[in-house]
Amino acid sequence: MPIDPKIALGAELAPQEFSWTPSDVQHYHLALGAGARPLDPNELRYLDDEKPQVLPTFATVAANFHATEAPKVSFPGVEIDLAKVVHGSQEVTVHQPIPASGSGRTTTRIAEVWDKGKAAVIVQESVTVDAEGNPLWTARSSIFARGEGGFGGERGPSESITLPDREADETVVTPVLPQQALLYRMCGDRNPLHSDPQFASAAGFPAPILHGLCTYGMVCKTAVDTMLDGDSSRVAGFRARFAGVVFPGENLSIQIWKDNGRLLISASVLEREAPALADVVLTLV
Repeated sequence: MPIDPKIALGAELAPQEFSWTPSDVQHYHLALGAGARPLDPNELRYLDDEKPQVLPTFATVAANFHATEAPKVSFPGVEIDLAKVVHGSQEVTVHQPIPASGSGRTTTRIAEVWDKGKAAVIVQESVTVDAEGNPLWTARSSIFARGEGGFGGERGPSESITLPDREADETVVTPVLPQQALLYRMCGDRNPLHSDPQFASAAGFPAPILHGLCTYGMVCKTAVDTMLDGDSSRVAGFRARFAGVVFPGENLSIQIWKDNGRLLISASVLEREAPALADVVLTLV
């Protein structure tokens, strides 16, 4: 049985110890499209050689930044073919601005396992501290495993966000470079779904798709640049549900609403009028 919720639920994964440098941060930001405005001082803050400002979404890649092999979906009580898995949601809460360089230790547990009938959703919760034990960030992520439901578990709650019934305060079109997925995979996510046309076809896609976490980071950066004067230290948290696929070469239409100390965001693919991210919330410090 690929999923045994009795074993999986609450299981702790092996701790990860890692470090990062300003070059890693620069690389991550470039993979999100940073540098498109090379004369803009706010844009260049992402690419400073010594102390680049760090988007909070860097937390999603920091521990595995230098990985060179495709990930495996193999946890206690969980064994799933990678081709069946897509990212479901992601949330990051930063407890202080992420430094341009440092070291961390991440502990992860399987927090929830939901049975959606034809699919399963597995939620992981991770806590990362620095070398002195001070909290850096907490992350929650879910994966959606097609064909792995039906084991008799609960369906889980809905966390949908209702957008304001008015025009967005800002609408921004952010281009996805044709090579965006190939750039982003160098941040440690070597899943061939994002680079290998044959693998993508076997998984049911006409071409390799953009990493959901790349879309996640691009939308966060767009919101910071548009609404926060390019100051990532004003972000306390960022969460989103992955609502559809994005292909390299497309454009993201990003709508942003101010809402009582937070930003509510919707992101779709401009060319296909198809959803990309939903239930997106950026919380402010």
